[in-house]
Amino acid sequence: MKTLAIGLMSGTSLDGLDICFAEFKKKEQWAFRIIKSETISYSTDWENKLRNSIHLSAPDLLALNSEYGFYLGKQVKEFTTRHQLEHIDLIASHGHTIFHQPQRKFTLQIGDGRAIKLETNVPVIYDFRSQDVLMEGNGAPLVPIGDELLFSEYGACLNLGGFSNISLKLNDKRIAFDIAPVNIVLNHLAQQLDKNFDENGNLARKGKVNEILLNQLNSLDFYKQQHPKSLGIEWCNEHIFPKLTNIDTFDSLATFTEHVAQQISAVINQNNIKDILITGGGAFNAFLIEKIKEKTTSEIIIPEKDIVEYKEALIFAFMGVLRIQNEMNVLSSTTGSTSNHSSGIIA
Repeated sequence: MKTLAIGLMSGTSLDGLDICFAEFKKKEQWAFRIIKSETISYSTDWENKLRNSIHLSAPDLLALNSEYGFYLGKQVKEFTTRHQLEHIDLIASHGHTIFHQPQRKFTLQIGDGRAIKLETNVPVIYDFRSQDVLMEGNGAPLVPIGDELLFSEYGACLNLGGFSNISLKLNDKRIAFDIAPVNIVLNHLAQQLDKNFDENGNLARKGKVNEILLNQLNSLDFYKQQHPKSLGIEWCNEHIFPKLTNIDTFDSLATFTEHVAQQISAVINQNNIKDILITGGGAFNAFLIEKIKEKTTSEIIIPEKDIVEYKEALIFAFMGVLRIQNEMNVLSSTTGSTSNHSSGIIA
């Protein structure tokens, strides 16, 4: 039996809404096929709304939650019309993260799934993270369920998005955790140079590594913590961005790229990973990939563009498929919650 699902993903780096329409089948094991995928860039208005949403009052944030839900529904409708998609079994929406404070038992991804359902008239699964946080988990990372069931042939899967996270098998158990911020910081620095992002790492190549800053970054407590662990924008606002003031932007880019490469390589080497699948926008940052290759003997695999760009949206679609069948879609070994569970609200 096959299920046709749309996955929606909006990352912390605000580069747009990823939409992935895929087919999922299960015989002995799960298989998938990406049929259509697309990134819808945010208008300046929407980018500003989402970027500044962390500062809104509670009533204004609730209004934005509804407005963004209708926006997501409209984008799905236009996507299905554009690509003449006739049958969709479900939509799975990650939403856009505003707050992530699992230690205080909350995480918030806006984009009301009921609004998406009203726009599209297709069943919607949303709010995948909150249940895990209530169950003592980090609410992240969630993608490892897809790594376990769809990409198990690789020694590890590394995502280079707003934050970098890795998932791998350790003692027959899937573990996963956030490693370090990536594009959320690199994009912020590139924007100071009137670029949306550091294409191929070319801006970072022009800078020099500031050893004092590098040591300060590498000394942050988060890197000494044991997994499971996760990062959010609040952590960057407190621990990263203040350190980057009064330093040449090119040097900040060079230093932060080196920092990310060191942290990622340390994790790869400590776990003796033979081969690693790298996806997310950072996979296109040639300078960062070179730096990682220099520091490890693991085989670095960058798959076809559709998987690099849409793996997260694909896996959220898959999580929706598992949820609608009431199968486990969150692994406690990766989030730290009290047990595996089937997460997501169904509209």
